[in-house]
Amino acid sequence: MFQEVPHILVVDDDDRLRDLLQKYLSENGFRVTAAENAQVARAKMAGISFDLLVLDLMMPGEHGLDFASSIREGALVSKNVPILMLTAMGETDDRITGLETGADDYMAKPFEPRELLLRIKSVLKRVPAESESVPKEAVMGDLRFDMARAELKQGEASIALTSGEENLLRILAEMPGRTLSREELSARLAMDGGERAIDVQVNRLRRKIERDPKSPRYLQTVRGQGYILRPD
Repeated sequence: MFQEVPHILVVDDDDRLRDLLQKYLSENGFRVTAAENAQVARAKMAGISFDLLVLDLMMPGEHGLDFASSIREGALVSKNVPILMLTAMGETDDRITGLETGADDYMAKPFEPRELLLRIKSVLKRVPAESESVPKEAVMGDLRFDMARAELKQGEASIALTSGEENLLRILAEMPGRTLSREELSARLAMDGGERAIDVQVNRLRRKIERDPKSPRYLQTVRGQGYILRPD
């Protein structure tokens, strides 16, 4: 799932602790992004794929447990991102609730930074390799989209894609059968024009992968939610 340098998102409303964690983890070989609450973290996750979340539970606004639950329910693209929860609460029931919500590990404050580092490394070792979790190609009738080469072919003939169409198809093909909102797609594509521009790209892509773009078989609209790719 992660590349050479894992990218960690630290979510904690304690400015001092957040800065210390960012500095400590950076010094130990990780890329680190910080967020002071769930709202900021949600915005960052819409545009960046993280390898692990270090998530505080007791935060103003959206509680850490609620945020973790929304991630696991598919509210964001990275629904399977590993989560290591931090909290000042050390009771057994709190730990169990965190794990039931979908946390991969749990640490009570105060904690030893070296132990946190070891736990992070342990969680990352349990994450399936990217090659095991991401499809290598998407098959749509007589069309094949090679994920590594970002190449769409019909038999031996290549079908030209613009960079926008190519990126859109790649993102959708990485998560077949999953609905992605216009907001999520717009953030990941960093596309000017916002959600309206996504609709335009979808219509253009449909003209290249669908026999009947007005009645799409593969790139479908989920009313009120977004778009979904259903390859063969």
